[in-house]
Amino acid sequence: MRFSELVRLLESNGFRIVRQKGAIRYYGKAGAPHLIRVDYHGPKEVPSGTCHAILKAAGIGRPGRPAADTSPSEEQQP
Repeated sequence: MRFSELVRLLESNGFRIVRQKGAIRYYGKAGAPHLIRVDYHGPKEVPSGTCHAILKAAGIGRPGRPAADTSPSEEQQP
């Protein structure tokens, strides 16, 4: 995934740029407790660990995979 694709994914999930200084962008969303920091480098590939950490902090599942469901399943009732 490229940085531009990652930014598009954040923006499609309601995140907007709150502030920027140079290549460092901070994204925020109403109801989100923390800002998401993205060191933007345009067309370069995002390292997989960095991409995973950004998406996890934003509460977004990785592309191609659903977000982790933390609610208890109805099937697991005793």
